[in-house]
Amino acid sequence: MSRDYKWEATKAAWRGIECVFTAAEYAWGWFFPDPKIIKGPGAIKQLPAQIKADGKKKVLVVTDKVLMSLNLLDGLFEAMKKEGVDYVVYDEVQPNPSIENVEAALKLYKDNGCEALVAVGGGSPMDCAKGVGARVCRPTSTVKNLGAFVFQVALPVASLPHLTFNGYFPPKLYAVPTTAGTGSETTIAAVITDMQTHDKFPITDPLIRANVAVLDPELTTGLPKKITSTTGLDALTHAVEGYTNIWYNDKKFNELGKDAVVRIFKWLEVAYNEPTNIKAREEMLQASYNAGMCFTRGGVGYVHGIGHRLGGLYGIPHGLAMSTILTHVFSDDFLFPYTYEKLSELADAVGITGASKREKAKKFIAEIRAMEDRMEIPNGFDCIRDEDIPLIAERCMKETNPTYPVPHIFTKEDLEVFIKDHLQIKN
Repeated sequence: MSRDYKWEATKAAWRGIECVFTAAEYAWGWFFPDPKIIKGPGAIKQLPAQIKADGKKKVLVVTDKVLMSLNLLDGLFEAMKKEGVDYVVYDEVQPNPSIENVEAALKLYKDNGCEALVAVGGGSPMDCAKGVGARVCRPTSTVKNLGAFVFQVALPVASLPHLTFNGYFPPKLYAVPTTAGTGSETTIAAVITDMQTHDKFPITDPLIRANVAVLDPELTTGLPKKITSTTGLDALTHAVEGYTNIWYNDKKFNELGKDAVVRIFKWLEVAYNEPTNIKAREEMLQASYNAGMCFTRGGVGYVHGIGHRLGGLYGIPHGLAMSTILTHVFSDDFLFPYTYEKLSELADAVGITGASKREKAKKFIAEIRAMEDRMEIPNGFDCIRDEDIPLIAERCMKETNPTYPVPHIFTKEDLEVFIKDHLQIKN
């Protein structure tokens, strides 16, 4: 069979762009510090003092109806009043935050003269708040345009011929996760849904990263078991994809990914079975944060590329999509042959033994699937329609290449076969 030189050239070009992204990742790492962490039981009550110390007098709190109904933010609101920090609440964020959510929250921010953003919740409120921050400093752009290519928020800053940056940076963002999974409190990405096309797209830029992350385990003790499991496995996905990708990661971030895997293997099922176990909740929040650090530098891959499509088309929650797809992507007939050596290193970290790297890697993936079974994670989706598969594959290709340094670049046809054979459950 003759070689497809056009496809080979395309892949080479994508790899070249990834090299440029690598340089950009290291450059922004020098100039933009990691979020300041406030952690421990009751840490959320310390946040208003930090906001006041930063000179912010009025903030927009971005959250959702569920958290408001549970009165989970009452302690934060009381502490804000004591510190003299005024606030306005936007609680209309959907499970898959939309462009409309971002624009509505942005209007509330501007109409009330807010100076900073506080995101409380899972990845959805944090992603929405990041979108608001991006739009505050890029008022002539659109949410969709900011997601058209990486670094769209930072590019105007990089092109400035002078050093007056006021107004070019987003407002300060204080991120308070109430789930241990997305790692959005430390990542440079936000995932937004276009309700017109039913597609999800990322805004990826160092300027939208949170300035302060609050890791308070008390906020996660009331999570339903299903949310605990799916968000925890989402964090595992971040760590595994970030660790097995090529180009970006260095030793520091790989070690953070490995640490996240170890913590999740040890503590996720404890948190699942013992919802009020503070130690388990604390460890899972740290695992989520570390996994977020790992994939912020290392990127994600096909699990996210496909999962985002399922969320956009069918409304599947992000954590459920990630936890269901993960082991399929690392199966023998897909990504395993290109990742087994790195997977065997993760197996070593969690104490899995074997006669070879391949055997250890297989046992590692098998143990993740066993963990999923114990927490009642499905093995596929019965909502995937045959006619949607080419669109899912096409949109996955568009997101993953050249944005993510995946270990192997598959064709659109490869992805279609994978989705049909691995993920689609026929009724």
